[in-house]
Amino acid sequence: MNLRDFYLLAALIACLRLDSAIAQELIYTIREELPENVPIGNIPKDLNISHINAATGTSASLVYRLVSKAGDAPLVKVSSNTGEIFTTSNRIDREKLCAGASYAEENECFFELEVVILPNDFFRLIKIKIIVKDTNDNAPMFPSPVINISIPENTLINSRFPIPSATDPDTGFNGVQHYELLNGQSVFGLDIVETPEGEKWPQLIVQQNLDREQKDTYVMKIKVEDGGTPQKSSTAILQVTVSDVNDNRPVFKESQVEVHIPENAPVGTSVIQLHATDADIGSNAEIRYIFGAQVAPATKRFFALNNTTGLITVQRSLDREETAIHKVTVLASDGSSTPARATVTINVTDVNDNPPNIDLRYIISPINGTVYLSEKDPINTKIALITVSDKDTDVNGKVICFIEREVPFHLKAVYDNQYLLETSSLLDYEGTKEFSFKIVASDSGKPSLNQTALVRVKLEDENDNPPIFSQPVIELSVSENNRHGLYLTTISATDEDSGKNADIVYQLGPNASFFDLDRKTGVLTASRVFDREEQERFIFTVTARDNGTPPLQSQAAVIVTVLDENDNSPKFTHNHFQFFVSENLPKYSTVGVITVTDADAGENKAVTLSILNDNENFVLDPYSGVIKSNVSFDREQQSSYTFDVKAVDGGQPPRSSTAKVTINVMDVNDNSPVVIYPPSNTSFKLVPLSAIPGSVVAEVFAVDIDTGMNAELKYTIVSGNNKGLFRIDPVTGNITLEEKPTPNDVGLHRLVVNISDLGYPKSLHTLVLVFLYVNDTAGNASYIYDLIRRTMETPLDRNIGDSSQPYQNEDYLTIMIAIVAGAMVVIVVIFVTVLVRCRHASRFKAAQRSKQGAEWMSPNQENKQNKKKKRKKRKSPKSSLLNFVTIEESKPDDAVHEPINGTISLPAELEEQSIGRFDWGTAPPTTFKPNSPDLAKHYKSASPQSAFHLKPDTPVSVKKHHVIQELPLDNTFVGGCDTLSKRSSTSSDHFSASECSSQGGFKTKGPLHTRQVNEHFYWSISTAYKCPINQY
Repeated sequence: MNLRDFYLLAALIACLRLDSAIAQELIYTIREELPENVPIGNIPKDLNISHINAATGTSASLVYRLVSKAGDAPLVKVSSNTGEIFTTSNRIDREKLCAGASYAEENECFFELEVVILPNDFFRLIKIKIIVKDTNDNAPMFPSPVINISIPENTLINSRFPIPSATDPDTGFNGVQHYELLNGQSVFGLDIVETPEGEKWPQLIVQQNLDREQKDTYVMKIKVEDGGTPQKSSTAILQVTVSDVNDNRPVFKESQVEVHIPENAPVGTSVIQLHATDADIGSNAEIRYIFGAQVAPATKRFFALNNTTGLITVQRSLDREETAIHKVTVLASDGSSTPARATVTINVTDVNDNPPNIDLRYIISPINGTVYLSEKDPINTKIALITVSDKDTDVNGKVICFIEREVPFHLKAVYDNQYLLETSSLLDYEGTKEFSFKIVASDSGKPSLNQTALVRVKLEDENDNPPIFSQPVIELSVSENNRHGLYLTTISATDEDSGKNADIVYQLGPNASFFDLDRKTGVLTASRVFDREEQERFIFTVTARDNGTPPLQSQAAVIVTVLDENDNSPKFTHNHFQFFVSENLPKYSTVGVITVTDADAGENKAVTLSILNDNENFVLDPYSGVIKSNVSFDREQQSSYTFDVKAVDGGQPPRSSTAKVTINVMDVNDNSPVVIYPPSNTSFKLVPLSAIPGSVVAEVFAVDIDTGMNAELKYTIVSGNNKGLFRIDPVTGNITLEEKPTPNDVGLHRLVVNISDLGYPKSLHTLVLVFLYVNDTAGNASYIYDLIRRTMETPLDRNIGDSSQPYQNEDYLTIMIAIVAGAMVVIVVIFVTVLVRCRHASRFKAAQRSKQGAEWMSPNQENKQNKKKKRKKRKSPKSSLLNFVTIEESKPDDAVHEPINGTISLPAELEEQSIGRFDWGTAPPTTFKPNSPDLAKHYKSASPQSAFHLKPDTPVSVKKHHVIQELPLDNTFVGGCDTLSKRSSTSSDHFSASECSSQGGFKTKGPLHTRQVNEHFYWSISTAYKCPINQY
């Protein structure tokens, strides 16, 4: 034995050593034509595979992987997680899978596959054999749709004639099972003869005598059926021709012949010479040899039959590996209806004509024929499953396998003809980056044949180093208003790996929309124009990532500071500042603050203020913006001041802006109402007894030199109207008759009228006396003057009826005596006239009250009834004013002129009678007529102010009465008033009619009209009160 033979023997022994721990075999049986996803088996369940590593005791997830050849259409698939085997969409056709094989039921049709179990600790190679059982998917078919049979006319009854058999690719019970003759016409019948091989041959039976001269042709149908479910069938036309007689058929010497022929026999080689004899003579003894209908078309392609001699020869190169056995049926016919039959079995013997085959199926999928491994892969990493085979048999088919040179890989046998290609040691990328070696498969034939397969393995570098920035924090500065695409810096990082693991790409993190970063070079540019006023600093991250798998990355922080430029002018909060100050504001007071901003930073935002066009009336702080007055304000002299303010920043070049400033001088309530009518305190007005209710009996009119609501006036009777005979309109000041006067009302009536403005927060007041003399005539004027003088001795909070009643009664008596003495005749006429007028006045009074309901402001009925009851009782004329008026005595400065200092406190029902309280917070600005006359010039008094102060809701008790002393005639008595809190106003016109409207506020009913003075109805008196006197 030489060295080569010894080596081959050792390799063969190594191949035969099977590792039973990793090589196992399963057999499953399925039927053909199954649909997709039909379960076939469960590998871990069928092999009882444990998921526990016996060495470590740990559990692991197994991966089941079907070993398949590239480009193959797999008939089954294996679940990688569960190891279950399912059918695929590729149809399993038994007839196609086992084409050319015998259809005998005992011959199995199967295919094989391999499954590996990973990882390495649980590795197994499972060889699976799947036997495919036949299903009835093919119908039996006759060789031809028309079958012609010739029968001699002298054929005896019950004679049998063979009919060409039908074929069915299916096997077993799914094959041909039954024949049936249709429309046999009672002349023919059908019989089935079963051969030892299990084939069913139909035979036509003659049931009646034939007479060619009467009928020479019979046409029938023959039906063939299989035994499958559902049953399949087909039919053919059977045409029988009646011929003349030939009563002897040929006979073969041997009906069963078996021969052997090598697969390398050349074309033309004789296989066997068949010989048959016929007892007939002549043409009936001429024998013709033909293949039977059951011979497969493939067999007919390999062998030729001489029709005359019966010699079978090779007409095509044989291949034992393709078909090892050929069965040939030969018919010998002399023209009679029943030919002789012989079966020839041809066995093709093997020769060593096939080199071994290497089937290399990769567990790790190659890329362009090269397997890529990582340098970190462990020892025994499975690369490929290698299956060696040889189509030859016996010694010619024994194959050994090995690697031809020393590499860090080895072959591990798992079956007789299968090996695993594994790593045998740790791989080092730095040592060797690529391996290329051959796997050799050699058979044991003489001479030996071999086959090689080339394996290429490349190692991959492991990505174990992330990119590193040279600076973890990158700080930059750039001026605002930059150009688009401005270069800022280049960001760089390095990676110690190689290849794509060292290829670095750069990427911006969030909050970096103002920047662009080149992914390859790391050049950072500005994608937008920076505006420091919008954003002064940008902080974002830059990521450097390599192209490794998995990729590694690192980050660096980038801080970009935007430098300021003087690109913003100072900006005032208002284009026009308006400030409102009271006219009594002291000099050098703060009147307002100018607010200005600059969006820039540093010196660019330092703003200096200055006044452009003011005549030194105001002083402006250049830094704080505070405006102070340099004048004393007098609204009557100048109601507003306007000037421009300029703001300049400290940038280079500096930027500036201007704004307009208006200072409005507001009015304050510092003037009391001034009485115009009545023209003096010595005036009175006659009220005849015939006057009807609602008629105007007197007028009170006053003006206020203030403006706005400070000049709106309200009229109220505060004393002298305890009987409720009169009523004053709170807006117009007209005094009207509330009820028709009666004889009991005859006499002098003194009304104390309070005139108050609507100033805020406290109004100013003025008192005026209005004398009304109730009588039909005023014939004795001197008497009335005397009464008026005497009433001045009665305090204002007392009713003059307490002291003037005797004078009134004496006047009545004098009048009555004069009337009785002078005109007794006219008494009856006067009496009748009075009765008629009283009745007419009563009806007129009722009509006037309903008509004036919306125009006049009348007291409620309850108060009026109370007043009537009081008049009927004739109680002492104690004025109701005593309940709310207090006159406090002050020490006189001298004996002649004794000033009376007192406070008249008006209750809310008198102060606000018939008028709403004005809402200063919601009132719109008052509009004044610019051409109103300044009436204050004509009626302003030089007298000192009154000592009376009107305070609403002050509880009062009467302490002491004072005697009213005379004052110069032609002066009006005016009640004193307090200086109230100021109210702003924007107009210098004190006498224009105004209209104010707001929710819950007050609105004048009409313009103020100047009254005409009827001098002959008024007379003058004087008082001793220290009050301002208005001359008329």
